[in-house]
Amino acid sequence: MLTPLGQTDEMSKLKAVNQFINRRIRFADDVAIWQQSDYWASPLEMFAKGAGDCEDFAIAKYISLRSSGIEAAKLRLTYVKARIGGPDSNLSQAHMVLAYYPSPSAEPLVLDNLVTSILPASQRNDLTPVFSFNTEALWAGNTRSSVDRLTRWRQVTERMRKDGFVF
Repeated sequence: MLTPLGQTDEMSKLKAVNQFINRRIRFADDVAIWQQSDYWASPLEMFAKGAGDCEDFAIAKYISLRSSGIEAAKLRLTYVKARIGGPDSNLSQAHMVLAYYPSPSAEPLVLDNLVTSILPASQRNDLTPVFSFNTEALWAGNTRSSVDRLTRWRQVTERMRKDGFVF
């Protein structure tokens, strides 16, 4: 997937990675795949199973885009509350997406496994951001802190480094 991307522009990379992963990986929850209530899989683990949940999709997209040359500062895994049941529903569930910031002050674009179109955050009224992170930091509102606080992220990045990923 990554080889043909070469020197293509960032939007082309976003579309190719989002489409590739969304089409090739089946959604399944962690209990069904890993017999655990919450497991963050590395891209290799997810592709080996052919299935993953929302954070596995987001992690695989993040690592793929980093490997294609997009800098970490432009990408954030974003934990959101996703409204389910339609626009008038008050029901929500935890969900994770990947946000792409073309510039530091720009509105992010959202890469999601549920809505396959890459849309600006303002067009995703169904999502309410809670916090975001990447390999450099954790953001909650306007507060930036150490990403080391996220145990599952630390665990998956350690496994990815052992697998040879550089990010």
